[in-house]
Amino acid sequence: MCLLILAHQCRADYPLIIAANRDEFYERPTLPLDFWLEQKDILAGRDLRGGGTWMGLHRNGRLAAITNFREPDRFRSEAPTRGHLVSDFIGGHVKADRYLAALQRDGQRYNGFNLIAGRLGALYYYGNRGNAPCPVQAGIHGLSNHLLGTPWPKVERARQAMAALVGREHPPEPEELMAFLQDRYQPPDEDLPTTGIGLAWERMLAPAFIQSPTYGTRSSTVLLMAADGRTRFIERTFGPDASAQTRTFELQVPV
Repeated sequence: MCLLILAHQCRADYPLIIAANRDEFYERPTLPLDFWLEQKDILAGRDLRGGGTWMGLHRNGRLAAITNFREPDRFRSEAPTRGHLVSDFIGGHVKADRYLAALQRDGQRYNGFNLIAGRLGALYYYGNRGNAPCPVQAGIHGLSNHLLGTPWPKVERARQAMAALVGREHPPEPEELMAFLQDRYQPPDEDLPTTGIGLAWERMLAPAFIQSPTYGTRSSTVLLMAADGRTRFIERTFGPDASAQTRTFELQVPV
């Protein structure tokens, strides 16, 4: 993931709402959201190069999502794939706080990442370029390719859009969440972060929805989890021309 907006315990009827975009090179092979053949209770997309995933859910309610921390000067090609941090958690049995505490002990083996993991009512966050693992507090949180809550322009615009939807009397519809994930607003140069990739790339990566000939938003994902465990998990995938295909799954997870 490269943009993740999380409404955690903001509504009694839907205590967990996630809207997220995955940005990647178009040539990187990927499978869309589905139940995995060899782990039939895991629902996630799949990175066919690294073997892991960027966001996933187990039928038992375990869920996780990851974003990369942008730091090109520290990138190591030999580092283990970060996508396995998601699939290892959701396919395992260790509680999220213990999983992240163990990960902190050897987290520097990986390139920079931010990981959110847990289940309904008990989410935790750890970024290996930040502080120790901590609970995700109730509220609306934004995460991109820096630490949780870093106010990059697209993060703040998406947080505000989520807040407006969550604050209404009736819960947000999936298409309303998908709509703000397709925001193409281009911030002025003076508001852009400086992450070591050069101004041209900072501009290209600044909108919530990214398009270029070789790199862009490959998928938008919406997860709505009701208080009784009824869950909708929706993924819309995009090609270089922004043509879209949508997959929707509905399941019941324990609470």
